[in-house]
Amino acid sequence: MSTTTKETAAPAPARSLSVPRTLATAARVLRQLRHDPRTIALLMLVPCLMLFLLRYVFDGSPRTFDNIGASLLGIFPLITMFLVTSIATLRERTSGTLERLLAMPLGKGDLIAGYALAFGTLAIIQSALATGLALWFLGLDVIGSPWLLLLVALLDALLGTALGLFVSAFAASEFQAVQFMPAVIFPQLLLCGLFTPRDNMHPALKAVSDVLPMSYAVDGMNEVLKHTDMTATFVRDVLIVAGCALLVLFLGAATLRRRTT
Repeated sequence: MSTTTKETAAPAPARSLSVPRTLATAARVLRQLRHDPRTIALLMLVPCLMLFLLRYVFDGSPRTFDNIGASLLGIFPLITMFLVTSIATLRERTSGTLERLLAMPLGKGDLIAGYALAFGTLAIIQSALATGLALWFLGLDVIGSPWLLLLVALLDALLGTALGLFVSAFAASEFQAVQFMPAVIFPQLLLCGLFTPRDNMHPALKAVSDVLPMSYAVDGMNEVLKHTDMTATFVRDVLIVAGCALLVLFLGAATLRRRTT
């Protein structure tokens, strides 16, 4: 009696992160964005425009602009990078581009890292423009180093990029991606300490704010606003924001799937 051996297909080997594939993905995303002037304008000009309007809203009380301008210098890039990244990534899902890319020798880590690198490059330019405008044209008065202010603004923009990549996995349309903004961004905006010190909040809300990354972004900006040197609190805030961005990027790679249902 002959026996038949049932063969099972071996699982595909996990693809390790590849620098050439990551760079190729980033270059492709940047080429696509180059042909989308409206997106470029949203990324580069809107944070600057918001800071410009805010400065002259408080034209009669420039100290108010000094008190909240540094915080908003980090919040505005976070919001715009979140919005643009979530929509751009979702567009690749719904158009079938993502499915074709994942059928190639391209790992999820390569894809997420490529997107993060591309949008991170834009975040550097965006943060530099907004910081330069606030400090040298709008007269934002800070005691600490402008480079530390730029560092926090850049990390905030990268955090917005990471959050946008992550939430795009749970949206089926661009409209749904926009709907995530009230759920993900607005609670952080209300609890980050921009409108009132977090210590003055209800204890339950204070506890929630302690685990939200935007709270530490605002705290980091306030440290630059008030201290000439890099403090231990500033280092803690920067590490938390950077760690949250890396964690969310890892979650984005883990939840990446080929087809949006």
